[in-house]
Amino acid sequence: MKLQNFRELADLIKDKRVVLANGCFDMLHVGHVRYLKAARELGDILVVALNSDTSVGKLKGPGRPILALEDRVTLVSALECVDYVVVFEETDVTNVIGILKPDIHAKGTDYTEETVPEREQVLAYGGQVRIAGDAKDHSTRDILGAIADRYG
Repeated sequence: MKLQNFRELADLIKDKRVVLANGCFDMLHVGHVRYLKAARELGDILVVALNSDTSVGKLKGPGRPILALEDRVTLVSALECVDYVVVFEETDVTNVIGILKPDIHAKGTDYTEETVPEREQVLAYGGQVRIAGDAKDHSTRDILGAIADRYG
């Protein structure tokens, strides 16, 4: 499990069935782990694209991320199901998809195959979109809320 520049990674993963999962993974929780384990089962290699600290802030708002990029990379990389981790600066993963062209783009159950934002991009080059993980009843926002309620 290595942090890779995704441009270099494209050469390393040729001839493998590559699954791409992406997200902020701020405060890694059981929902994240189940999503990534299920995504890994869809192919030979699981690449996880992590939003940079700047893009997490744009997506999640002030005070986020809770964990800095280096910590999020360490945690996600430590998961047995993860083969490679890449970091992207944008608020969406379209640039990464354009370079890696994964066989499967896996998203969590807060999406359907029809609502995945990158769906048309993936289908255009012959890739597939799949939904992975358990029901979306875990979130970092909910965990932070529970901590605030419990401990003030």
